[in-house]
Amino acid sequence: MSLPRLTGLALPVVLSGSLLMSACSSLSGSKSDTKKDTGPTKTEQGYYESAQRSLENSRFDDATKDLMALETYYPVGAYTEQTELDLMYARFRTSDYPGVITAADRFIKLYPQNPQLDYAYYLKGVANMETGADTLLRYTNLNSAHRDTGYLRAAYDNFRDLISKFPQSAYAPDSAQRMRFITNQFAEGEMNIARYNLERKAYVAAVARARWVVEYYQQTPQVPEALATLVICYQKLGMDDLAKQYLDVLKANYPKLVHGDTVNLAEARGEASLFNRMTLGILGRRSDTVVPTTGQAYQPTAEVAPNLIDSTKNAIKQQPSKLDKAGHVISQAGHSVTHWFGKLFSSINRDDTDGSTASSPAQASSASPAAPVATSKP
Repeated sequence: MSLPRLTGLALPVVLSGSLLMSACSSLSGSKSDTKKDTGPTKTEQGYYESAQRSLENSRFDDATKDLMALETYYPVGAYTEQTELDLMYARFRTSDYPGVITAADRFIKLYPQNPQLDYAYYLKGVANMETGADTLLRYTNLNSAHRDTGYLRAAYDNFRDLISKFPQSAYAPDSAQRMRFITNQFAEGEMNIARYNLERKAYVAAVARARWVVEYYQQTPQVPEALATLVICYQKLGMDDLAKQYLDVLKANYPKLVHGDTVNLAEARGEASLFNRMTLGILGRRSDTVVPTTGQAYQPTAEVAPNLIDSTKNAIKQQPSKLDKAGHVISQAGHSVTHWFGKLFSSINRDDTDGSTASSPAQASSASPAAPVATSKP
């Protein structure tokens, strides 16, 4: 005996009935799983003291829960402003960087007269820096400057606001150092695009990127590479006058990069030689940042053509002794081996043992600035 075949009319009826039953079961299940808010289980002081104990013992998830409950059930109280500061710090330690940025914006808007307002600007900037740094990127040799720098630009604006509004802040020196680092990242990002254009013989596009570095990022390590790129591109374009101008700048500041009328682009980029890479950095030209030999940095002057420099001719150079040279070579060889092996394990031991009582605000971007405590606690 065979089963009856469903007709075209019966099939939609069966399907609609099954869907209705599944929807009812899901609704009943969701109601049973939903937890009702029974209200606060502790007093305002109880939540705050519990959060402080969790922060001291580095239990940042528990501290975040207590602080959020304190913020929810006691929005106006004796610990309101300090709760917001501690919540920013706890979220930072749990790598909730978007939450830190949101909490910092809220604190800046609600408490513009708070004496710890500079901390909110500082932590917001650090959170933006960390948001732009991919976690997996730390364990590779990839450069974060070759990726999207939008969060770095936001962090730069945060640190600039902090320094302009609170020049005497304890966080101002570290903010200035971070701004210098971000500026170097901007310059590296521009030069990365210039290298791409140069490899594809898009010389005009490469000139635009390199000139931007020379004009606006003059204190960065990418300046010698930018100048060398300009020389090569102008020579390829047949603009010998402009090529000679930038060649004179290289001769005045980086004479080791110039060989006649040509420039050593690989050395300008700080690339290690093939022999150096084969010997694990012991012999040959090491990868290093090129620095000017005269003067402190590239500085354009008004007396010469744009973007040219009047080099210092009477620079005093101290010649090291032969013993110093030998010791320096041995030291560099040992350092190279240590550096090569250290790169394999440097990212493993991150500074995760810092408690919530960090004493100095000038910490690395991977560390965590401790939340300041109000001078007069209620």
